Amino acid sequence: MRGDRVEIVVDTGSGVRTYEIDATKAGRRVEVSTARGVVEVSEVTRTGQPVRTGRFMAARVVALVEHPAEPTPGRGRRKRGSKDQTALL
Repeated sequence: MRGDRVEIVVDTGSGVRTYEIDATKAGRRVEVSTARGVVEVSEVTRTGQPVRTGRFMAARVVALVEHPAEPTPGRGRRKRGSKDQTALL
C-alpha cells in the first residue's frame, strides 16, 4: 500500500547506516524476506514484479522496522443498506 515503509539499520564496522525502502505509488507494497543469511527488502507491484530491492547480510542488520501506512479518513468502501431495508425515520 502506498505509504508503507521499511527502515533497515546496518552495522558498517565504523558505525551504523540507515536505509529506507518505501512503497512510492498506489498499489505497491513492501515485502521482507530472509534466506541463507541475506535479508531482502523489495518494493513490489500488484503483479509481484520487484521495482526496487535492497539486500543486506543478516549478520550486519541491527534493526529492521516496518512502518505501515496511515489509514486515510474517508477512504475505502462505504457500507450500503440492503434494498429491502426500510428507513428508520
